[in-house]
Amino acid sequence: MTNTSCPTQFLAVDGANLAYDVTGRGPAVLLLHAGLGDRTMWDAQVPALADAFTVIRLDARGFGETRKPPVVYSPVDDALAVLDHLGFKQAHVVGVSMGSQTAIELAVIAPARVASLVAVAARTGVAVSPELRAEWDRVDEIFEAGDVEGANEYELRMWVDGPNRTPDMIDPAFRERVRAMNLALLVRDDAEGEEIALDPPAAARLGEITAPCLILYGDQDIADVQEAGPKLAQAIPGASLVVMPGVSHLPQMEQPDRFNAMVLGFLRQVADRA
Repeated sequence: MTNTSCPTQFLAVDGANLAYDVTGRGPAVLLLHAGLGDRTMWDAQVPALADAFTVIRLDARGFGETRKPPVVYSPVDDALAVLDHLGFKQAHVVGVSMGSQTAIELAVIAPARVASLVAVAARTGVAVSPELRAEWDRVDEIFEAGDVEGANEYELRMWVDGPNRTPDMIDPAFRERVRAMNLALLVRDDAEGEEIALDPPAAARLGEITAPCLILYGDQDIADVQEAGPKLAQAIPGASLVVMPGVSHLPQMEQPDRFNAMVLGFLRQVADRA
């Protein structure tokens, strides 16, 4: 379900109708969601940002209200097309997990378009660990056996609870919200479009990023993310690193007030330096 204060708009780009919404006024902030849901995972950020910024939320192909037709596409090109359509030459780009990869690639490919970069729960630059690969394989096994709810619960244990917490330690409303979003993804039937891989990959070009950058992750996230965060902060010139205590892979949903304060503080620092 989309936020009723943010009516959905659509833009035809390379064979797909990209769903997005726009709220507020001022410099653009582009919010790119994780692979566990859709653009509504940013609901708590919209009111916090919209007083000072134009907040743009985009559903990636195969998520939310954007279908995934069987065509070759680029998430970076999709994001740039939306910014072009709305008339923004630059945007502050905030991405979480899957969205952080697109955000980082944007900063590499189109540096003039990225006013600042916030990469949340990113794994860029770190090879998938054997442990994470085994977890993904287990989710696939459960799903292919026909247990969709079981696969969903397994993913919640991975990404919402994290490796060091049990479900009873998590806010039930937050956990249920992610459960519903991820279930919608597990049962949808989209064609498989082919994503164009960046060559060379962004991980090999992090030193080219010129935008002010904040790397942020939770101390309850998986080991791959906790390994990647400091490496990203070291590889990206001038990047800042923040570790949020007591949150896992979706800090903007689990602790939105704290997350919003950190991001707004960073954006104000960027504005002061401009």
